[in-house]
Amino acid sequence: MFSIIPTVGSTSGPTLLTSELFENTESEEGMTEEASSSKRMDWNPVMEAIIQVESGGNPKAVNGNQVGAMQITPICVKECNLILEGRNNHKRFTLKDRYSIAKSKEMFLLIQSHRNPKNNVEIAIRAWNGGPRYSKKATQRYYERVMSEMK
Repeated sequence: MFSIIPTVGSTSGPTLLTSELFENTESEEGMTEEASSSKRMDWNPVMEAIIQVESGGNPKAVNGNQVGAMQITPICVKECNLILEGRNNHKRFTLKDRYSIAKSKEMFLLIQSHRNPKNNVEIAIRAWNGGPRYSKKATQRYYERVMSEMK
């Protein structure tokens, strides 16, 4: 579903760009609107840092109803499916997809394209931890930990 662009000299592997994610899937996946107009944004450092903070990189991690490397909840899967439905996209995520790092990253990118069209890294990190109506105070420690992982 998403485009992977190799990055010269990168040790973290390929680079996922939000604009590439949606430009290359626009006709076959139906992802258009704000996604196709989003700026080129490499979310890989943010996603990798979130994975380290959330699970230490363990795709089998479980904490209550949060599972996988990015600790995705059933509500997050449902939100992704509603976004896809709203875009007339026939793709759907399952609860099992939360254990796949690649599919978890797809869900993260989909949510960013929908809720964070300006690609604000701070909003992305805080909302991933505290939800769309997060409190800065409640997400401060998490935000600092993720930012520390990115350095």
